Amino acid sequence: MGSREREAERDAILRALAPVVDGIAATFGPVCEAVLHDYRRPEKSVVAVAGSVTGRTVGGAMSEIGLRVLARGDEARDELNYVTRTGIGRRVKSSTMVLRDSTGAVFGALCVNVDVTEVDRVQGLLAALAGTAAAGPSQAPVTTFGDDIDSVVDALLDEHLRRQDQTWPGLDRTRRLALFRGLDERGVFAVRRAVEQVAARLGISRASAYHYLAQARATPTDSSEGAPP
Repeated sequence: MGSREREAERDAILRALAPVVDGIAATFGPVCEAVLHDYRRPEKSVVAVAGSVTGRTVGGAMSEIGLRVLARGDEARDELNYVTRTGIGRRVKSSTMVLRDSTGAVFGALCVNVDVTEVDRVQGLLAALAGTAAAGPSQAPVTTFGDDIDSVVDALLDEHLRRQDQTWPGLDRTRRLALFRGLDERGVFAVRRAVEQVAARLGISRASAYHYLAQARATPTDSSEGAPP
């Protein structure tokens, strides 16, 4: 199959799935959102959306979860029934189902997000009324959802720096390479201009950022070779 035929096939699959998005959201009501992604355009991956759990709109960017799936390429697998939190604290149960063309290549995803915040609240109330001790829901990780891919990249970079408990100048070479490797594994550098964005946030040149990225990809463990500041 030539590249033109493959792209036409992928476009046809997305067109066929667009009505499914509306059907899923209509079936489960206002707590449900269905989003169809085209991973060929990470910055504008949302091609269809119904419902409003994460506030996504057509033409919006993929989330951190989508970037992670994109980074895994054709090795990506469906991620089902995982729980995250939005930036405003809503608890969301989600499933991400990858889309493949006839060659098995991953090119998109169908995502379903269900806001279970009120379900958790009612469950806690019923437990209190029944007089049974009930632990609160486990603390789900915060996921950045939004139409702006820059905010997603910024959130991932901030998360990595928080884990290091350091600013960029405070990191030694090993941890600088680990930061770039971690961002790469999360799919950040699949986004156009992400290297430039990361460089600007860290206060380093674009050339330095590309050098760190190349070194991180070439050396999974520490190397004695120097890197630019």
